[in-house]
Amino acid sequence: MSLSRRTLIGSAAAATSLAFAGLGSRARAERVVPAADPGYLNEVEAYGALVKDPAGLIDLPKGFSYKIVSRSGDEMNDGFFVPGSHDGMAAFAHTSPDKIVLVRNHEIGIKARGNGPLGAKGELIGKLDKARVYDFGDDGFPLSGGTTTLIYNTRTQQLEQHFLSLTGTATNCAGGLTPWGSWLTCEENTARPGMGVKKDHGYIFEVPSGYKGLAAPIPIKAMGRFKREAAAIDPRTGVVYMTEDMGDSALYRYLPNDKRYLHSGGRLQALMILDAPGAETSNFKTALWNQGDSFKVAWVDLHDPESPDDSLRLQARKKGAAVFCRGEGIHWGNGELFFACTEGGRQEYGQIMRYVPSPNEGTADEKTQPGRLELFIESSDLRKLDYADNLTTSPWGHLYVCEDRYSNVLVNHLRIVTPQGRVATFAAHVGGASEWAGVTFAPDGSTLFANIQDPGFTVAITGPWGQFSDQTVDA
Repeated sequence: MSLSRRTLIGSAAAATSLAFAGLGSRARAERVVPAADPGYLNEVEAYGALVKDPAGLIDLPKGFSYKIVSRSGDEMNDGFFVPGSHDGMAAFAHTSPDKIVLVRNHEIGIKARGNGPLGAKGELIGKLDKARVYDFGDDGFPLSGGTTTLIYNTRTQQLEQHFLSLTGTATNCAGGLTPWGSWLTCEENTARPGMGVKKDHGYIFEVPSGYKGLAAPIPIKAMGRFKREAAAIDPRTGVVYMTEDMGDSALYRYLPNDKRYLHSGGRLQALMILDAPGAETSNFKTALWNQGDSFKVAWVDLHDPESPDDSLRLQARKKGAAVFCRGEGIHWGNGELFFACTEGGRQEYGQIMRYVPSPNEGTADEKTQPGRLELFIESSDLRKLDYADNLTTSPWGHLYVCEDRYSNVLVNHLRIVTPQGRVATFAAHVGGASEWAGVTFAPDGSTLFANIQDPGFTVAITGPWGQFSDQTVDA
């Protein structure tokens, strides 16, 4: 979701790991010297220059093509309409090897009525099982945020089924997949009763990818209540990491009592930089670090997870937690975590952080070998990377990053970031100013899926993935 930092500040899968080698000192941070200088790939590198789309929608490199899988307003198999405002999404394996399951978010606010699953005038409200609706507006209309589930055949490149899978929630922005095959959908809205709704919002809901129909709308309250963006789970430890889309946000983690059942309760914590408690990571006013620098971290306990006044990040800051500018997309790679800070950086063009957990993550012994937080990317050129948002890791070790800048001049891109921190352009949405969202790969790596939020459609992209080249080419 695109917001202005100035309106926020002051308001209360397999990625190739890089070894931390060649450590030197710089102030309180430790400098990681990469194998090659980070930089941007020339347009003739990577997959090559983008080719103009005759349809005027999405430019891709030569050999790649896209197919529109689903549009807002399409009628689904359950008789409801595809909601608008497509956002976060993940792909899951299906029982058939030719098929995959997509679970997709819809970032629809509490007042929106015309672009939800019930039709422009709510004509399908009678079809809805109200016991499976989380919340209603003050006017009695079911809230339109939630998720849809799609069954797609990657061999025939056809959508086979799609249906509503969660409804009655608000502003479902991003989320994260679980190792056991469900989707954690996150509400980027902390409305309370008396604010146009009847229940509290700002929670995570779990949507099983293998279930056909509406999931039980049960918030996981122990995971906290805040303006959520996304979540990612370390399959080794079961720790859940969560981002918050605020200009003064924290990075959270949840240590579940039962790592296969998140409703079992657990501890909620926020990340603190050991050598710089309360550090501002954005580099806006004071340069804390440069690209490639890293810090050891600790985690501070938070004791009011439901935060009725939406003050978890303030509680965290009082305890020394680090401050991030608009934490958005987050994804687990190969033993490490990547997350985007959409408006961070000296130029406010965005940052990507990398967190390498402790070998003893989430235990008392992690103090002896703390996790490390690295400034992996800080963009200094909006033409190369601007407003990083949703992201994912490809099966071959690259980050694919959605841009989220709303502009009458700039277009949003899908960017590639290599393990060495080099950035390349993969796709451009030339059909309007809307953001990319929900980037995710089919488990077999054959197809990339992504969303264009407005007017709301999902695309499947295929092509010669094996032809990527990161060899230096003179401009």
